[in-house]
Amino acid sequence: MNYIDIIGLTAGTCITLSTIPQILKVWKTKKVKEISLKMFATLTFGIVMWIVYGILKNDFPIIITNSISLVLNLIMVYFIIYYEKE
Repeated sequence: MNYIDIIGLTAGTCITLSTIPQILKVWKTKKVKEISLKMFATLTFGIVMWIVYGILKNDFPIIITNSISLVLNLIMVYFIIYYEKE
């Protein structure tokens, strides 16, 4: 692994981890009124495109960090849809 991969993994990790506090807050409070489903849906689509891009370029940091981000964002989208009903 070279320094460019380390920079990519560090950047991707920071962005991936940034979603966790929001997920935990929604999980604890069950409140999503102020959270935009459109924003998270668009972000999730963008993450899928980054994964495809990473696969096409065979870029490990992009594939790994965005795959984890995809899972976290899908959890958030699920919470928004599920808790909006309540």
